[in-house]
Amino acid sequence: MNTFYQLSATSLQQQTIEMNQYKGKVVLVVNTASKCGLTPQYEGLQALHQQYQDQGLVILGFPCNQFKDQEPGDASQISQGCLLNYGVSFQMFDKVEVNGHNSHPIYQYLKNELPGIFGNNIKWNFTKFLIGRDGQPIKRFAPTTKPAAIESFIIKTLG
Repeated sequence: MNTFYQLSATSLQQQTIEMNQYKGKVVLVVNTASKCGLTPQYEGLQALHQQYQDQGLVILGFPCNQFKDQEPGDASQISQGCLLNYGVSFQMFDKVEVNGHNSHPIYQYLKNELPGIFGNNIKWNFTKFLIGRDGQPIKRFAPTTKPAAIESFIIKTLG
């Protein structure tokens, strides 16, 4: 079985979400923050979600406070901010660490499979990982890469 499908994470609503429920889907994993200069990317991510969810795209947002304390809120504050400010309806998870010894297992796996310029570290908020329908990580995108700029990769991966 694919490693990605053996992992799980806790949603903002404190529910355990098994990644195996996304078998056969194209998954975009993003570490997010509500007080970052890149936070407006939520809007672009939501647009991708709305346009391609019926074709099999799933977006998974992982709030992270490791970069200059740009995600200080609790689950309720994160949820309200995402919904009120950006209309986010894709799956959001509980706050995680993406670097260091306490890095979430999903991020340990993704960083190992697709190292970036900084090796196995995440550079900043809104680093994106595209995962194919078979659960294999395909491509890593820099934080400054806007969601619209990865649309062609999503379309190709959706087949």
